[in-house]
Amino acid sequence: MDDARIGFIGLGAMGAPMATRLLAWPGGLTVCDVRPEAVQPYTEAGATAVRSPAEVAAQAAVVSVAVVDDAQVRDVLTGPDGVLRSAAPGTVVAVHSTISDRTAEQLGAECATHGVEFVDAPVSGGAPGAKRGALAVLVGGSDAAFERVSAPFGCFADLIVHAGPVGAGTRMKLARNLLHFIAFTAATEAQRLAEAAGLDITTLGKVVRHSDAVTGGPGAIMLRDRTAPIEEGDFWLPILRHVRDLGEKDLTLALELGARLDVPLPLAELALQHLGPGLGVPPSERQSL
Repeated sequence: MDDARIGFIGLGAMGAPMATRLLAWPGGLTVCDVRPEAVQPYTEAGATAVRSPAEVAAQAAVVSVAVVDDAQVRDVLTGPDGVLRSAAPGTVVAVHSTISDRTAEQLGAECATHGVEFVDAPVSGGAPGAKRGALAVLVGGSDAAFERVSAPFGCFADLIVHAGPVGAGTRMKLARNLLHFIAFTAATEAQRLAEAAGLDITTLGKVVRHSDAVTGGPGAIMLRDRTAPIEEGDFWLPILRHVRDLGEKDLTLALELGARLDVPLPLAELALQHLGPGLGVPPSERQSL
């Protein structure tokens, strides 16, 4: 598979560093972007530039797509100059954009009518991760397609997971980003509390980044293989009971501080209510009162 040419469509904030990591791919790289200035660095580095997705697919055995949204992905694949106009049977089309899982399934079915393999392969780690070759890629597709994309994806990722069939990669990305942006919202709530308490919120941010780098942040508790209530005798029960007890104590103290400072903390209230059940442990005595 190392001698197969790779195509890359979309050289924006994420696509550009990903494609840059593919410049050394043994089979060669073909790139395409609507902006001529975007492709210039790649042609100067030895890649081939073409004007349309169809021209990419005419040359490449694996085509990566990193455009903005569902509409652009559909146009790149099925438009008048789209990938499916020229892709040979057996071509693998990988969409790295975060789109609807239903869109992924629909496009997978349409690709199948052309004998083309489709994988939804959203990425996590941002442009810095792409530049370092340290992205996570969450792949939805067949076993055969996953095997074919693993080597080229390894140029820009150091974690490549096969989430399941087409659509599963996108569903995993949505779950991952659910945590991401809820955590961002919680960070803004923590900043408001700290600011009202007269604290330097930039210093608070430094503390958060430091401690999360040590503890792993929210991912530190994502170790179980199911979310059902934990049964007596389970290894995780005392560990997550301890997490619940610490969390409920600290959330209660934060809520008391917020009440004194007249700072609403709606996410903290929800967290206090749902932490224990979310961890799969019974309510604490504090919450049962």
